[in-house]
Amino acid sequence: MLNEAESGQTRQPLADYSERDPIRVLHVEDDPNCREAIADQLSDHGFVVHSFADAVSLVDALGRATEADIILLDWDLPEVSGIELLVELRRYGVNLPVVFLTGYGFHAQENLAFESGAVDFIDKARGVEILARRLRRLVRAPKSAAGPPSASLVVCGKLVLNPNVSRAYWNISDVGLTLVEYNIIHLLTSNAGRWVTYRAIYDRVHYEGFIGGSGEDGYRINVRGAIKRIRKKFLECDETFAEIENFVGLGYRWANSTGAG
Repeated sequence: MLNEAESGQTRQPLADYSERDPIRVLHVEDDPNCREAIADQLSDHGFVVHSFADAVSLVDALGRATEADIILLDWDLPEVSGIELLVELRRYGVNLPVVFLTGYGFHAQENLAFESGAVDFIDKARGVEILARRLRRLVRAPKSAAGPPSASLVVCGKLVLNPNVSRAYWNISDVGLTLVEYNIIHLLTSNAGRWVTYRAIYDRVHYEGFIGGSGEDGYRINVRGAIKRIRKKFLECDETFAEIENFVGLGYRWANSTGAG
C-alpha cells in the first residue's frame, strides 16, 4: 500500500521569525491550496515545514530518515485516512507526536483521535496563530511532562516500560498501549501508591491547562474512558490485573508499592 513516493515541499521560516532551533513539522494535507497556505503561515511563525500530499509521501520521507519534531495530519486523506496513517506509523515504531488538523469539530472524531494516540485535535477554524502556539507548547514542553527522559528499561513489579519505543510489557507480553496510554501508565507508576488527579493525568496526555470535553470538568470523561481502555488491554494479558485503583472524584493510582524510575 505504501510503496510509491512523492517529494514533499519544504518551507523555511522567514528571517523575522527565525528561531535558533526551529520546530520541524511534517505536514500532510491533500488539498494543494490548503497545504500551501498552512505551510506558508507556519513558516511565517518560525517553523520548518515539510509538506506532503498523502500518506505514501510522508512514509517515504520517514524511510529516508527525514528529521522532524511533530507530525500534523489532515483528518481526510486519499487512499489512507489520517487515523489509518497514525495507526500504521505507530506499528512501524514512529513515535513522533501527532496532531490532527481538521474541519470536523465533532466529539466522536476528537475522541477517536485521542484513542488512537494523537496528542491534539485542532479545528482549522481556530486559525494558524492558535495552531502555532499549540504546536510550540507540545514540542517545547518540559521533558518531565512529555515522558520519561531515560532510555533504560523501567521495571515496576510485573510491568516493564521501554521508553525507547514507548512500549509497556506485562508478564513479558506487549500490552499494546497507544502513546497516550503509555504516558498515562508512566505517570501512574512514577507515583505508585499515590493518587494522581484527573487533571494531572489529562495534563500529561496533552499539556497543562488543556481544555477538552464538554463543560468545565468534561475532561474527566476522557480520562475515565482512557483508563477503561487501558485496564481492558491489561486484563487481556492477565485476567487478575488490578493495579489501577480509582478514588471517585479524585483520580487514580498504581497500587504496586514499587514505583517506576
